[in-house]
Amino acid sequence: MIKGFIFDLDGVITDTAEQHYLAWKRLADAMGWHFDREINEQLRGVSRMASLKIIADHNNVQADDPTMMQWAAEKNELYVKALDEVTPDDFLPGAKELLTHLKREGFKVALGSSSKNAKKVLQQLGAAPFFDAVADGNSVKNSKPAPDIFLYGSQALKLKPKECIVFEDAESGIDAAKAGGFYCVGIGPEERVGHADVRFEDMKAATLFEVKSHFKELF
Repeated sequence: MIKGFIFDLDGVITDTAEQHYLAWKRLADAMGWHFDREINEQLRGVSRMASLKIIADHNNVQADDPTMMQWAAEKNELYVKALDEVTPDDFLPGAKELLTHLKREGFKVALGSSSKNAKKVLQQLGAAPFFDAVADGNSVKNSKPAPDIFLYGSQALKLKPKECIVFEDAESGIDAAKAGGFYCVGIGPEERVGHADVRFEDMKAATLFEVKSHFKELF
């Protein structure tokens, strides 16, 4: 029986992808690196340090760990400043409605996001009351596609992976959910999340009714 839901943050609950892009772009411009939206697409669902490595590799840039960490910190500072502009109006269509229905029906809900700023985003959205537990980039060492963040979330909810459904919009997130033994819902195009148990184009289509209809033997 499904007793809990675990949600990724960016691209599922809200979309701070533009803030991420602009922060990386400002850092890249300051460093004289090439960075565009095509490269940015490779960063979806990827941790900050892994994202920086992708950008550095693309520009044939090599640096020691302290320097890389300094650059990552500079990017994060730019991003956090941009998060002050996030408001409760920035829920993705359908996300708040789904969270409301889940709480009303008594399901346990956790966040499973690689972002180290996830709690701030939830606070800006006014979304914290919907979540019984938060697993973020500060919770585990290994980021997606390792399943650690979802396993941390399910443990915090005191549930087994097979009692939870994960919502993800990134290929690495679906891989992480599957590796951990979770059921998973993909949000986005077939080429990115088509390997999920069920896929919806957006959160507006991913209603609790539709999810229950697909996993009917689990409810």
